[in-house]
Amino acid sequence: MNLATTMNKRIGIIGGSGLYDIEGFDVLDELHIETPWGEPSDALTLARFGEQEVVFLPRHGRGHRIPPHAINYRANIYAMKLADVSQIISISAVGSLREDIAPGDFVIVDQFVDRTHGRPSTFFEGPIVAHASMADPVCASLRQRLLAACQSAEITTRDGGCYLTMQGPQFSSRAESKLYRSWGMDIIGMTNLPEAKLAREAELCYATVAMCTDYDCWHEEEEDVNVNNLLETMHANVHKAKAMLVAFFDTSDDLHACDCACRQALEHAILCDLSAQDDSAIKPVHALLERLL
Repeated sequence: MNLATTMNKRIGIIGGSGLYDIEGFDVLDELHIETPWGEPSDALTLARFGEQEVVFLPRHGRGHRIPPHAINYRANIYAMKLADVSQIISISAVGSLREDIAPGDFVIVDQFVDRTHGRPSTFFEGPIVAHASMADPVCASLRQRLLAACQSAEITTRDGGCYLTMQGPQFSSRAESKLYRSWGMDIIGMTNLPEAKLAREAELCYATVAMCTDYDCWHEEEEDVNVNNLLETMHANVHKAKAMLVAFFDTSDDLHACDCACRQALEHAILCDLSAQDDSAIKPVHALLERLL
C-alpha cells in the first residue's frame, strides 16, 4: 500500500527571501517547538487551507534577520518533523545563470550542487551513522504537483533545473558566475543545501520552487546584482508564489500521493544496529528513527 494513502499529514512550507507569511490561509496557532538541535528560525505558523493543515516557517525569520550561512537548518527540518509534516515546499529567491531563465520566471528544481562549507549537513554524526541517497534529491511527485500549480497560476515556469547553492552572504564574483555557467548550472542561491539533505534524512518529501530575481553577474549587459535592484522583482515574485500556493492547495488531486522513496529514505541507510544503541545516541534523532525502532 502507498504509505501516503494511509497518513493524514500536514504540508510544510519554508518561505525564503520576501515570503514571511501566508496571508489568505486561516491561521490556527503559533507553534514554538524545541528541538535537540536548537531553535528553528522562528515560530512555526499552523494554518489551514480548506481541509488541509499547513505548517509555515520563514527560513530567515520574520524581518529577514538570519543570513543564509547562519540558518539552523537542522532545527528547522527537525521542527517540521515534530510538527507532523510529511512533505516540504521550499520557496527560494535565486539568480539566473541562463539567458532563457529571466527575472520573474520560476524554476521547479530537480538537482542541486553544493558549494557551501561549514554548515552541519546531517543529523547522524555518530555513533548512529546513515548514508541516505541523494541521487534524486527532490520528490518527483511533489515536484510535478508544484509544476502543475505554477502552470495553473499562469506563471512562466521552467520544468527542471540545477540549483547551485553557494555559501554567501556575498554574491558571486564574475569569474565564479561564469565558471558555474560553464558547469551547466541553471540557477544560483544560498539556502537550499543542506536543507534538502536534511529533509531526505528526515524522510520528508521535499521540492523547491525557485523564484528568479535577477541575472547573476555573468550577464554583462545587465546591471550587476545588488539588493536594491532585485527587491522589485522579489515583491512581484512573492505575489506569484502566493497564487501558486493557492492553486496547489485548491487542486482536487491527492496532495499526499507519493510514489517516490522519500518517506523510506532511511530504510537501507543505517549502518549500525539500532537495538544496540543507548538513549544518548537515540534521543537527538528519535523523531527520525521512530518508525524503525
